[in-house]
Amino acid sequence: MTEQTHDRPCPATLVRHFAGERQSEAGPPEVAVGTMAERSPTTLGATVLSAGVLSACGGGGASSPPPPPPPPAPLTDTQAARFLLQAQFTADDASRSAVIAQGYSGWLATQFSAPESYKAWDWMVAKGYSAIDSNDNFLYRKHLDALIWNQMIASPDQLRKRLALALSEVFVIAADQTEYYYWGDFTAAGWWDTLCRNTFGNFRQLLEDVTLSPEMGQFLGTKGNLKENAKSGSEPDENYAREVMQLFTIGLYKLNLDGSHQLDAQGAPIPTYAQADVSNLAHVFTGWDEDKSKTTYTSASYPSGGTVVTRMIDDPEHRRLPMVNTASKHSTLEVDFLGTTIPAGTAASDQLKIALDTLFNHPNVGTFFGRQMIQRLVTSNPSPAYVGRVATAFNDNGSGVRGDLRAVWTTILTDPEAITPSSNNYGGKLREPIVRITQLIRTTETTTSDKDWAIGNTNDPSTRLEQMPLEAPSVFNFFLPDYSRPKSSIDALNLVAPEFQIVDELSVASYLNTISSLLGGGLGGFKPALGALSGLATDSKALVDWINLRLTANQLSATTVSTIQAAVDALSVTAASTPAKQSEALQTALFLAMASPDYLVQK
Repeated sequence: MTEQTHDRPCPATLVRHFAGERQSEAGPPEVAVGTMAERSPTTLGATVLSAGVLSACGGGGASSPPPPPPPPAPLTDTQAARFLLQAQFTADDASRSAVIAQGYSGWLATQFSAPESYKAWDWMVAKGYSAIDSNDNFLYRKHLDALIWNQMIASPDQLRKRLALALSEVFVIAADQTEYYYWGDFTAAGWWDTLCRNTFGNFRQLLEDVTLSPEMGQFLGTKGNLKENAKSGSEPDENYAREVMQLFTIGLYKLNLDGSHQLDAQGAPIPTYAQADVSNLAHVFTGWDEDKSKTTYTSASYPSGGTVVTRMIDDPEHRRLPMVNTASKHSTLEVDFLGTTIPAGTAASDQLKIALDTLFNHPNVGTFFGRQMIQRLVTSNPSPAYVGRVATAFNDNGSGVRGDLRAVWTTILTDPEAITPSSNNYGGKLREPIVRITQLIRTTETTTSDKDWAIGNTNDPSTRLEQMPLEAPSVFNFFLPDYSRPKSSIDALNLVAPEFQIVDELSVASYLNTISSLLGGGLGGFKPALGALSGLATDSKALVDWINLRLTANQLSATTVSTIQAAVDALSVTAASTPAKQSEALQTALFLAMASPDYLVQK
């Protein structure tokens, strides 16, 4: 079935549209006001083209060029804070000043060009965890929690880490479920570094690095996957072949550019692939395993089952190297999937390239991937036009390059629907618990006594957050992109609210207890550094204003603001009050703000 076409408007109408007149998909008129960097190329070209276009439509003539537009109004602190709370974890003073000075796109370009901060792998080595000694750090996963919280909380390149977190919820591995016995922490570190390294790169390279990652190989069965065996009747593991299509690239159904389903003659969605595609593609992912060509071994003794055993332990380096192929274990059968044929006898590396190129160039990818990234960063229910603009940027960055993630992030974060608060009750998204906690710790400049960021595993819904970075319960992430609470008002409107899938009475109470524990210094050695708020304990209005800007971009309602101020005033804190009393006022304000619906829902 072909997509529907639409009547083309007169070019003059398009000029007025792109020049900033009120249009349904362009947002309110103030969206067109901003720095030149914020304006789309189409908008910038509209003035130059307008005279000729008007003439072509029967208007205009030999008139003078229109006057230049008025200078853009500078961004406000509130606008900068709102943008930053979508792009990274905090709206700190330095970042807000940089956004105001550089504009949205200028700030993003600066962040894209900045070098990557220290890697998770390097942090593990610096901590001494690569040593093969009696501390048996090579066993199990002993340091994963500290490793990933350190990356979330302490890394200076917030944009990269925030976007890597978003990627980790599409390219999912459950680090606590993979069955690595040795060097499990290093395997997870290599996986996180893979995401961070590719965050500002190209989707095609990201897809290849994900596919050849030892961690992904262990999680979805490509590591050690063997070719078919006619004698035993065994066939290759199909897990990765299915998930790389269903979850990582093209999804279940063929999509129009705006995310709507393409329909067959009976009005039903058209599947993107069939079981035969999965079975054929699985042959491509055979014969791959860890690269141990340069591995060294050291004798180590460690406790096991009540006794001490001595074994030769390999070093961890192969846990971050791309997997390599053993030809004798790789299938040489012809592969037919998604309309592509890979001839029999094709070398493994060539097979992989053809397969990944086929997936990468599928028309669904920009739409399928882009919509999920909008959901992770901006809003659960982007308009079809918003999805279409992001997909268009994925398909072509303006220079003929497909899959440029910088173009994708820039389009997502500077789109009119991103930079303009929603005017209805169903815009925005629920902030993820791990984002909330990271924001609180960074904003208050919290430190930890043991320097190991031992906040621990926060997956337990009865005591923590029901969410922990890199430890989703399955390859389907913590929540599904199309989840909607049954019989809710959201569901009645055919809208979605993914993050609400992990919200219930227990998880809400546990979240509040976690915040309380952290603010009180009773969580993993964390010590809130509330010095940035010093002097505000005696001024409830200034205190709430400080919190409101940095945590919500001034989105606390007047009722919430007055409620928090009243609670702080009730403590009767004065300049003569003890430091503990003043700290109580600061903690009370922070706690109530982060418990409020105004904060929890990012508008």
